[in-house]
Amino acid sequence: MATLKTVLHAKLDKKGNKLHRLALRLTVNRKRSYYHLGQKLKPEYWDEPSEKVKSSHPKHKQLNRLIRKKYDEIEDIIFELEASKQNYSAKQVVDSIRKNTRRLSFFELADEHIEDLFKANKHNRAISDRSKVNRIKEFVKNRNLSFEEIDEHLLKKMKIHLLNTVGLSERSVMNFFVMIRMLYNIAISKKIVDQKFYPFGRNKIKIKYPQTIKIGLNEMEIVKIEKLDLEQNTAIWHTRNTFLFSFYLAGIRISDVLRMQWKDIVGDRLYYKMNKNNKADSLKLPKPVYEILHHYKNMKVSNADYIFPDLKDVPINDTLAIYTGIKTAIKRHNTHLAEIAKLAEIDKKITNHIARHSFGNIAGDKVSPQMLQKLYRHTHLSTTIGYQGNFIHKSADEALAEIINFSK
Repeated sequence: MATLKTVLHAKLDKKGNKLHRLALRLTVNRKRSYYHLGQKLKPEYWDEPSEKVKSSHPKHKQLNRLIRKKYDEIEDIIFELEASKQNYSAKQVVDSIRKNTRRLSFFELADEHIEDLFKANKHNRAISDRSKVNRIKEFVKNRNLSFEEIDEHLLKKMKIHLLNTVGLSERSVMNFFVMIRMLYNIAISKKIVDQKFYPFGRNKIKIKYPQTIKIGLNEMEIVKIEKLDLEQNTAIWHTRNTFLFSFYLAGIRISDVLRMQWKDIVGDRLYYKMNKNNKADSLKLPKPVYEILHHYKNMKVSNADYIFPDLKDVPINDTLAIYTGIKTAIKRHNTHLAEIAKLAEIDKKITNHIARHSFGNIAGDKVSPQMLQKLYRHTHLSTTIGYQGNFIHKSADEALAEIINFSK
């Protein structure tokens, strides 16, 4: 005869302090074995007659849900053993549960994910996700977090903490949630957590990025930058070249520009693969790009050389050094671009990414979304339409003028 009961198990630690731990106590033939749920609880929060956590505890719902889940698992094993008329002990049942339910915590799975990113040479993503995980550890005070504990209540509190205490933007918080959702999906696929605990989706936590204002340069502002009288071979002159190179080629991301090698240019075309989504593309080189390339040909030793000098001392195959070199170069270029904005008398903040926005702004609705999708190297047309919508104002401007133009 087996008796299963949920208890608050009191035990002294090595320092002599009494700990009260949630546990399932299984008794078979007068012999007991405990399965601890990994949760400590103050006695005032425990409802002994009902064998559940009191509603006064802030996490009573998820703790009681955890109790029910493990209770059912142990009962299922007992039913199977008794149905097959097998002899068993309390220890055998509990050991079986421990063996079958050793599951990775959220942080353990996150560490595996980050390690896999480093192995795949995705250093930017790995470092970014590691930073997010460390922020989450700070929020939960470094306790080992199970996936069952990551519910709507915890995520809402985390959002408030990241916005108000840490000072992150709404968009940055959504990036945290995207990473957590991705890890949760992995955990479900690995049967670390049941689908019913999933905290995202309809009537739960929704991930919605706030709209951002994208401002690009216009034709006259690009011309101002082109005509600046900058001393050749200086750092600011070089920054202008990389910025314009990006703009002339539909806003290629600066990280991809700095990685480009002479072997990527074949005839009158540029062949390259985007680091962000690994998507390959080919573009015909416009005349202004030839003029920029001409300045760097005297630095060329072989086709394996980088076109631009920012990574000239970085080994081609050292992915971590390349990541570090690009990160440093981007900061340097952004500093010089701020100076370029002043010299060109442009009252807009200019960064490396503004080259992409500027191309979108000038493109407007001059070409089809399908063609822009190819130029931007977007995987989905909807992404292009959404992105380009930031720069197409003509129809709305004309409609507004037509409506209010009644007092001529």
